[in-house]
Amino acid sequence: METAVTCIALLGLLLVGLGFWVSLTRGQTGTNYGVEADPTDRLYKLVRAHANTAEYAPMFGLLMLVVGMGNPAVWVQWTMVVALVSRYLIVVGMIVGPSLDEVQPLRFAGAFGTYISGLVLVVALIIGA
Repeated sequence: METAVTCIALLGLLLVGLGFWVSLTRGQTGTNYGVEADPTDRLYKLVRAHANTAEYAPMFGLLMLVVGMGNPAVWVQWTMVVALVSRYLIVVGMIVGPSLDEVQPLRFAGAFGTYISGLVLVVALIIGA
């Protein structure tokens, strides 16, 4: 359960941290509402990274919590860590890349890891691993 709780806490930190960063950037740019859909704009990239995290973090948190309550196997705990690292990679890839329109290796690795680890956690929940 410790692995699950740690991963959930770090997912929460990612989500809240991105929200705070978006707010700071809005203040710096004087953009109080909305954002221009420019894939090279720092605020747009931050807003998309925050939104993407907000889409995935709750389900991953729930999967980790429920699977973690059942004294999960070591491979399941490692899958939780892979999911967490993947979510951070996606965010870093979105923010540091020159444009969201371009393929960025960290973002790609994060997306791939998100899909695979998510599927594995769902299977682990179904089979009660």
